[in-house]
Amino acid sequence: MDDYRELSREYRSPARSDRLEARPAERSHAAIPVAVVVVGVGLYLGMYSLLAPAALGLVLLVAGTSFLSSRLNPLSAHFYLSRKPSWAAVGVVFLGALALLAEAYALWVHDGVGRLLPHL
Repeated sequence: MDDYRELSREYRSPARSDRLEARPAERSHAAIPVAVVVVGVGLYLGMYSLLAPAALGLVLLVAGTSFLSSRLNPLSAHFYLSRKPSWAAVGVVFLGALALLAEAYALWVHDGVGRLLPHL
């Protein structure tokens, strides 16, 4: 092993800089359409009861907090996200949560206890 040519290729060539460049962060935008659908369902169910938008708003708030802290999917304890959600997705989830909680509060102020349970 005194000769340079006897070394394997991985020891002879230095690492290329293009292989060492950091890949752009791949983040998922999949939470955006899910949050929009949940907000739409919450707004629709708000016609019947104020508990539905409040509960869905809390679900979105917990989901957004979970997205900030880890890659665990808040709706499935055994599912680990392969990519982190994008900042835009986290923002849409939080805005959806605030919108649903604001709707529940507005329904509470406007109609009071009468909208707690749906009318049969």
